[in-house]
Amino acid sequence: MKKILVLMVSLIIFSSAVKAGVPPIDVTYNDGIYHIVLKGDKIKRHVKFISSESLITAKEAHNRAKAKLTVNAGYFDPENQKSISYIVSDRNTSDDPLLNENLLRNPYLMRNLDKIINRTEFRVVECDNRKYHYEIVPHKSSVDFGCNIITSAQGGPLVYPQLRLEEEAFITKNKEGEIIRESCSVLHKTARTIIGLKGDDAHILIITDKHPMDMYEVHDYVKSLGWDRAMAFDGGSSTSMNYLDKYSVTSVGDGAGRSVKSFLIVN
Repeated sequence: MKKILVLMVSLIIFSSAVKAGVPPIDVTYNDGIYHIVLKGDKIKRHVKFISSESLITAKEAHNRAKAKLTVNAGYFDPENQKSISYIVSDRNTSDDPLLNENLLRNPYLMRNLDKIINRTEFRVVECDNRKYHYEIVPHKSSVDFGCNIITSAQGGPLVYPQLRLEEEAFITKNKEGEIIRESCSVLHKTARTIIGLKGDDAHILIITDKHPMDMYEVHDYVKSLGWDRAMAFDGGSSTSMNYLDKYSVTSVGDGAGRSVKSFLIVN
């Protein structure tokens, strides 16, 4: 009887460990900013980008995926609910901006199409040795020989070490160097979703309406944190996050909290 009890306790402990699965995710909050850290190598296998056929909230995506963490990701067209960002999920491209007819019909966007489709993206990459690593690179960047992109989401702009606003068509200047067009409120203070790298770990900032920033301020902030690289995902009213049953963020931003197209999940 004693042996049976010991075995049952062992099975319960093992079952709990399996369910736990994902290494701990560090989430801290200070002055209107959530700082999320995905530590270590094991968690890299649990990071995934997903997209939805129709626009849904982060909370809906979180519940459907039974995720531990859900964060909004790429840009989208609210008019036709199609993506303006490349999304790769389970090694397959699930969203391609070149399939968005509204993007191809807009004369300004077409003139800047090369810049738009090469905006910065965040990747989880697997190489021959079955080791996973993160990358923040332009979309057209190739992977090393023997490596494959497991999942990725494009956003932009690159925020650090360089701020690539003009290079990724988030601002346009005239011949005199004056800014004549701005996209995604990059020059204005608003909520932001920022993802970056520090060493081998991924870091995410959910900059809420309580501490809105423009992209220059984001650049300076991630520099102060000692990050190696950083990029933006969609922000403003798209900024959203759910972590277990502990934290939930829905932003008002430049409009009203809204449903979005793609998400980073950890499950």
